[in-house]
Amino acid sequence: MKKLVIFDLDGTLLNTIDDLGEATNAALARHGFPVHPAASYPMMVGNGVRKLVERALPAECRDEAVVNRVLASFREYYDTHLCVHTAPYEGIPGLLVQLASRGVAVAVASNKYESAVERLMSHYFPDVAFAAVCGQVEGVPVKPDPSIVFRILGEHPTPKAQVLYCGDSAVDIETARRACVESCGVSWGFRSVRELSGAYADHIVSDPADILSLTD
Repeated sequence: MKKLVIFDLDGTLLNTIDDLGEATNAALARHGFPVHPAASYPMMVGNGVRKLVERALPAECRDEAVVNRVLASFREYYDTHLCVHTAPYEGIPGLLVQLASRGVAVAVASNKYESAVERLMSHYFPDVAFAAVCGQVEGVPVKPDPSIVFRILGEHPTPKAQVLYCGDSAVDIETARRACVESCGVSWGFRSVRELSGAYADHIVSDPADILSLTD
């Protein structure tokens, strides 16, 4: 029986791709770089906003100084536009309520910088008492490094056998593997079922309600 479910954010709890893409394009345009179609962004996200900016820049322009300038512009734009198009995936709010009713704690582990994660959670899930809401912080490696999972377990101690980690990408499945917790890939996010299968997810679900059965 699971007592804690850790969720990835982007592509798992919230569909954030349009706001992420628009913020990236705004930052690129501000510095004179070409922008990308919205359809390009699902394969760029997943390793934090610095890596998103690096991937969006032309290959010959990815030196640290340029990335830092564009990243600053990204954050300036995203901080005031992070809730324009973003919305919870269908079934997610109900899932969180049902998990709580069963006494299962929920937490968030995101590669997005933590202040944005906190704002998104408080905006879209104001009534959910998360056991922990963790994002990227300076000096701590991003997923698939398992540090963020260990941080959550430090804030909400739970035996690893009673933990389920849910995410939409191979990064998430690898994070769970490195943390030695059970993994669940979700098919409604930014990456394919093939990617999740190739990463050897313990489970793959196509509906948020399916996660409930994995906590029994």
